[in-house]
Amino acid sequence: MRTLLQTLVLIISTSLLSPATPQTATKPKPPVRKPATSAPVATAEPTAIIHTTAGDLHCTLFPKVAPIGVENFIGLASGTKNWTSPVSHAKKHGVPLYDGTIFHRVIASFMIQGGDPKGDGTGDPGYKFKNETSPNVTFDRPGRLAYANAGPDTNGSQFFITEVPYPSLNGKYTIFGQCDDDAVELVKKIARMAKDGERPLRPIKITHIEIHRAGTSSKPAAPKPSPAVKKPS
Repeated sequence: MRTLLQTLVLIISTSLLSPATPQTATKPKPPVRKPATSAPVATAEPTAIIHTTAGDLHCTLFPKVAPIGVENFIGLASGTKNWTSPVSHAKKHGVPLYDGTIFHRVIASFMIQGGDPKGDGTGDPGYKFKNETSPNVTFDRPGRLAYANAGPDTNGSQFFITEVPYPSLNGKYTIFGQCDDDAVELVKKIARMAKDGERPLRPIKITHIEIHRAGTSSKPAAPKPSPAVKKPS
């Protein structure tokens, strides 16, 4: 019995003195970089960012619907189209028409109107061009970007952006773009400024219109009164 106890003690002592079997170290996971957020998808149509003293209005232009109107807007915005000042009657070349102009006519639950180099609703760029309307693009939603006129085929530089759908304008005004939801919210804000009649007491100014050609990206991817009629000179 004594011999058996001595053998057990020897076995236990030997096991305690033996080095522990090393455990396999867990390899730390290598640092993983999250993939970069996808860049904004290039637009299929040209876009315009109308920078104003109240914020920016982002709009997609419709060259397939209104080729003359879009070309005119881009030319006047970028200064590549010649125009005549209705104030000084000087010929302008290389001068963006819209820079410094104001939204001279604003009506809540309808639209805001600007683009007059004279600033009172009677100005134009010294020429007129015809209407371009389509039954497929109508005033069926907010944010329509369209030319104001004084009758058929009298488009120039003045434009308006609708706050709400306004079907009574269909077939009478050239729609040449669509502004996004944020732009419509800004339109609502501008349309509710303090004003004298339809003219704001402190009009919002267009500082510059930035044009992005088709294939480039500009932003990650988005009334009972009388219609927008230009006052006769």
